[in-house]
Amino acid sequence: MNAEAIDDVREAVDTLFHRFNEFKAANDARLKEIKARGAADPLLDEKVGRLNGEVSALQERVGTLDAAFRRTPRPGPIEAAAASAEQVEHRAAFAGYLRKGADGELGALEQKALSVGSDPEGGYLVPATMSERIVRTVFETSPIRAIAANVTIGTDAVEMLVDKDEAGAGWVAETGSRAETDTPDLAKLRVPVHELYAEPRATQKLLDDGLFDVESWLADKVADKMTRTENAAFVSGTGVGQPRGFLGYTAVADASWSWGSIGYVASGGSGAFASSNPADKLIALAYALKAAYRADASWVMNRATVAEVRKLKASDGHYLWQPGLKAGEPATLLGYPIAEAEDMPDIEANSLSIAFGNFRAGYLIVDRMGVRVLRDPFTAKPYVKFYTTKRVGGDVVNFEAIKLMKFANS
Repeated sequence: MNAEAIDDVREAVDTLFHRFNEFKAANDARLKEIKARGAADPLLDEKVGRLNGEVSALQERVGTLDAAFRRTPRPGPIEAAAASAEQVEHRAAFAGYLRKGADGELGALEQKALSVGSDPEGGYLVPATMSERIVRTVFETSPIRAIAANVTIGTDAVEMLVDKDEAGAGWVAETGSRAETDTPDLAKLRVPVHELYAEPRATQKLLDDGLFDVESWLADKVADKMTRTENAAFVSGTGVGQPRGFLGYTAVADASWSWGSIGYVASGGSGAFASSNPADKLIALAYALKAAYRADASWVMNRATVAEVRKLKASDGHYLWQPGLKAGEPATLLGYPIAEAEDMPDIEANSLSIAFGNFRAGYLIVDRMGVRVLRDPFTAKPYVKFYTTKRVGGDVVNFEAIKLMKFANS
């Protein structure tokens, strides 16, 4: 990281630290007025809201600076030197296909390669470097991918057995009789992949411009669209023609939880936190998760919910939310990292706006190898459409590893 980048990170972190202290002081005054008078001065409410927004923006800036640093090229062999002769030839042919649609040479190359990374029809494989760029960008910008388990396969689904129960055991005397113990049940899970697509378009005139980097433009457009589409599905997808999100299952009170549903803890208020000791419900949610899962657990909520959580204090007066004051370090709640996912619902009556769990154990994302592009210059003249497909799936694989907060009285 160069000196200027280091100074930028240091300045952002210092500003975040000071703004959060200002926010705590203003919020403490607000809470004191509410306790004494039943309501806070509107100007004080406005100040708390403004500082809350500034803290959110600064925390996001620290994360953005860190992500930019991680994408900075490091010294090493140049791309052309690392690529094989076949990869260089394929990339040149693919660039010609994007600009002019001349697919003869590209088709011959792919037939010769006999790639197993994608289906044999429906477009052309993007070059390895472009595919890696798309995949890397998707991974870096997807909050659920960052905390969930990820696997890549060469088939249309991944199947696994899940041990839902424990084996029975008991104490016995040396000469005592031994009864048969319970045998654990195994559940078979299948996570299929579904086709995800993007369809950016450009005019042929723009494509004819030799100074225009079609490959980079296409990769950025595709990665952006796929990231946003994936994120929504991993949270609330139905599982029909798309991944099934963890909010796509029936949520039940944690005391009545059973395999196949997601347990929830009520917030204690309809569309709000409880009016008294609201932090207790977040603590209850954290400890609804078994200790074995808590070690690698994360909170998932959207930015608006984070802003509400930031106002909460424990009974000893400490704030539950703490900023990440190092590049790459997320903000925490009760000591556990927060993944901001804007596809989580806002707080309202009966909403499931906060998730807490070990998503690496509880949620599996499955990627099918290969990204394909089909060039279409005919259906939207004067534009050329680039129909780009990638196959991905996702599903809950361990229902006891994820818990939710329902904003309701019970």
